[in-house]
Amino acid sequence: MASSPSCLFCRIVKREIPSKVLFETEHSLAFLDIGPLSEGHTVVIPKHHAEFLHELPDHEMIDLLPTAKKVAQALGCKEYNILQNNGRLAHQAVGHVHFHVIPKPNAQEGLVLEWDAKSPTSEALENVRKRILKL
Repeated sequence: MASSPSCLFCRIVKREIPSKVLFETEHSLAFLDIGPLSEGHTVVIPKHHAEFLHELPDHEMIDLLPTAKKVAQALGCKEYNILQNNGRLAHQAVGHVHFHVIPKPNAQEGLVLEWDAKSPTSEALENVRKRILKL
């Protein structure tokens, strides 16, 4: 399991920093967020260190979403967000892959978004599709 000695989340995995652990598997750890947007806001991390999701080996992400689902079920959330950011511009605050499970009990609590949707042409969408399929 790769880890980084300076990474906050790697230090939590190693129990060098205390956390309120909810669930743990061979590959992941779920703990309460210390700056929650709503009650029960939880962070789910892989134990393997990677800054970006695309850098995380497939076998290390085997139970990240099932663990997030387990958290949502245990919290009894009817409505919630699963949030995952990659990079500072995308609002990633800790350089370790992580998912937030954020209960949305009402309009004021939980994740609040302003979604600035674009209106691309069909041709522009087709160009993007072709570019992605070349990968």
